[in-house]
Amino acid sequence: MAAAAGLLPGVAFAAQPGGTSRTHTVTGTLRPDVPDWYYLPVDVPRGVRQIDVVYSYDKPPVPAGTRGNACDIGIFGPEGHELGNARGFRGWSGGFRDRFSISASEATPGYLAGPITPGRWHVILGPYTVAPQGLNYRVDITLTFGPDGVPFKPDPAPETAPARERGRAWYRGDSHLHTVHSDGRRTPEQLVADARAAGLDFIVSTEHNTSSSQLVWGDHATDDLLILNGEEVTTRSGHWPAIGLPAGTWIDWRYRAADPRDFRRFTDQVHRAGGLVTAAHPFANCFGCTYEFAYELADLVEVWNGPWTQDDEASVVHWDGLLRGGRFIPAIGDSDAHNPDQRVALPHTVVLADRLRRRELLAGLKAGHSWLAESAAVHLDFTVSGGGTSAGIGERLAGGTGTPVTVKAVVAGVPGTTVTFLDQLGPEHTEPIGDSGAATVTWTTYPRYSRWVRVEVRRPSGGPNTTVPNAMVAMSNPIFLGAPH
Repeated sequence: MAAAAGLLPGVAFAAQPGGTSRTHTVTGTLRPDVPDWYYLPVDVPRGVRQIDVVYSYDKPPVPAGTRGNACDIGIFGPEGHELGNARGFRGWSGGFRDRFSISASEATPGYLAGPITPGRWHVILGPYTVAPQGLNYRVDITLTFGPDGVPFKPDPAPETAPARERGRAWYRGDSHLHTVHSDGRRTPEQLVADARAAGLDFIVSTEHNTSSSQLVWGDHATDDLLILNGEEVTTRSGHWPAIGLPAGTWIDWRYRAADPRDFRRFTDQVHRAGGLVTAAHPFANCFGCTYEFAYELADLVEVWNGPWTQDDEASVVHWDGLLRGGRFIPAIGDSDAHNPDQRVALPHTVVLADRLRRRELLAGLKAGHSWLAESAAVHLDFTVSGGGTSAGIGERLAGGTGTPVTVKAVVAGVPGTTVTFLDQLGPEHTEPIGDSGAATVTWTTYPRYSRWVRVEVRRPSGGPNTTVPNAMVAMSNPIFLGAPH
């Protein structure tokens, strides 16, 4: 069942001669007990070339600790606005823009260019938070009549980046990023430039609730950066980036965690499309940001989001708790960079893949063959060996409970840090790293005592990227020891 929705008074336009425009205005008040979504019907006649929508709402003062007014906006075409109806979706900008425009030739970022088909369209309002006084809104809808312009031609990103292809290798990628196609302030071109400068091999574009950027990445692609498609599915019960989607894929977001059937329906859609589901910033403290859905349906947990904070510490502790309880969901780290002052690749994930392609990268992430890094200057090689065999991150070292296992981490680019090996009992061995920033650290354990091992590299001082002490610099997914439990 979709989240509760309401219907606003509709507007109907009469046909007009080409070159003319007509505007209708709708006003009203939404109260604090309103549903999550409101739909404003707009009857569009034949002969319309362009739709323009401008909206505004009041922001009265509220007492400290009380949420004020914030309202999102988007639009569905006459194909329908039922839950999951991708044919009807025509765009979303959340609360980032106060206006948008759609025509056959072009559209405001976040919206899909295409013909203005006659029929009943629906402007969608999403009262994100509502002040005790209520939310007074105004929506101006303008239709411009005339023949369509040159049709928009999608140009999705290439499926390869030959200059970065290294066969089976470790590839660096940031899988949670935003541009002007949602609430970011980077253009796609700027994001590509910053990702290349950060030393990344791939990125995933994850705009909030829209697929619009997926159709234009080819205009900005280079041969040394693979661009994958995604969407940050932004619900009122948390955010879950769907990554590695075919170009043009839209995932609905109009539901809450109260009915898990909706979440399963759309995670199934992502999996059928070959993508992965990420539980994003699980302990972010903004309304609607904390992840409230079932972890067993997620493929990845974003335990590190942007510069290290206490939220990330809580995420790692929770993820570690899942692991101790026998549920391994691979960890991932992303910058979630929106604006030019937010650093792309702080952090990012380094994944072992057979080649630099969508399917192989997603397979490596899904299997947990990955580790997280503060920057491309950080290097980590983490392995275990015993009984004449060895294993790497995300793998299992077979052997008897009494077989000694050597745990080894080779690090570089991490001056002033500590390296800690952990198992299901917690930290087991810690060594400081000197000013050179490079060292080989080893420790011996047995499958009798350690079901798995993982490594963390932390900077006790916090460092330049955070005010939080003991900040993460790198961490791995686990290596499993012995027979499965």
